[in-house]
Amino acid sequence: MSADTLIRRAVAEDADRLTDMVQASGAYQGAYASIISGYRVGPDYLARHSVFLAEDPDGRLLGFYSLILEPPELDLAFVADDLQGRGVGRLLVEHVLGQARAAGLTGVRVVSHPPAEDFYRRMGAERVGTVGPVPPKVTWERPELWFTVR
Repeated sequence: MSADTLIRRAVAEDADRLTDMVQASGAYQGAYASIISGYRVGPDYLARHSVFLAEDPDGRLLGFYSLILEPPELDLAFVADDLQGRGVGRLLVEHVLGQARAAGLTGVRVVSHPPAEDFYRRMGAERVGTVGPVPPKVTWERPELWFTVR
């Protein structure tokens, strides 16, 4: 992770790059593919929610997240597959919690992709429950976590 990493608000022109990152995610292949099938991050979504992206100095997209303020929830969080484990996710979580704090939130809910639960717990989230399947796209249970904003 470079000290030159830039985190900025996503704009309409970023929508296709964000969609490409979602669609290329190795975490959503195989049994989990249905949840992102046909999913797009559109300009309207970017206008409605607090979406931030991380870029390197050359403009390469490293990852992004979406924070919904009401009710407070981390809706999307993705890191480029080849950069996982290098601090991008940690940087984004720190940023989302800073945004939540600035918005006056006391916490942020995360309905986690099952393989990502350990990451969120390492970042300080506590498991508070389980969210049941929502067929036909989601046919598995997902961990529900909570970040307390201090």
